[in-house]
Amino acid sequence: MHPFDHATKLQPLAQGAYKAETSPVYANMVGPFGGVTCAVLLNAALQHPDKLGQPVALTVNFAAPIADGTYTVTARPARTNRSTQHWVMEASQASGVVALATAVFATRRPTWSAPEIQAPQGLPAPESLARMPNVNRTPWIKAYDMRFTQGDVFSGFDGKDYPDSRSCQWLRDDPPRPLDFAALASISDCFFPRIFLRRRRAVPIGTVSITTYFHADAAALAAQGERYLLGTARGLKFHNGFFDQSGEIWSHDGHLLASTHQTVYFKE
Repeated sequence: MHPFDHATKLQPLAQGAYKAETSPVYANMVGPFGGVTCAVLLNAALQHPDKLGQPVALTVNFAAPIADGTYTVTARPARTNRSTQHWVMEASQASGVVALATAVFATRRPTWSAPEIQAPQGLPAPESLARMPNVNRTPWIKAYDMRFTQGDVFSGFDGKDYPDSRSCQWLRDDPPRPLDFAALASISDCFFPRIFLRRRRAVPIGTVSITTYFHADAAALAAQGERYLLGTARGLKFHNGFFDQSGEIWSHDGHLLASTHQTVYFKE
């Protein structure tokens, strides 16, 4: 079993209730990597027998750190319409609720479609770039192969403020794994905190809320397979202990698969 599948595995307890367990492979500074928590919560809806359609949007609010060990995940469809389905998911431990999530699933129908935002052009192939070193990094970083063309966060921690927080990188699971919705939800949280790039040093942070929009169906994800994805990200504003950051995940051939936006707490 791939480490990601092991980390996001759910054991059914009753209809809509599952047991999950943290994985040391995806450990972060405090608790598990947020992207894997997003994937676990999404999986609870994906595996529910009443599921309709495919994910369109996922919002996860991190209420408290998840302690190492087991926790309980519940999922229920709050409302099912003809083509959309609205979900509520919750993760809890003995201390109480640790994460809350909502999701929208939909049955997509062929209709007019067109892109507007364009993927960066003229980038070097991922195989031509050096992988970001992961020695002495938190474990979850080692679970992803990241190769930067701009904004390598750890390349110059000199403590001097930088004018922007943009980054562009190739990335994929390590070891490689075919892309699906759970993996895409997790990868959407792989962008390092933008304040690290602006301040050029590590400061205490914690994601408060993350929303990911899925712009592809299961067939498009299957076509991506195990190849490198392209990720672009930037911060928008840093203000009195919180900042937000936006990102996009593109297929290897430039199709937008997901966009993401999150709010992050920081302490200076």
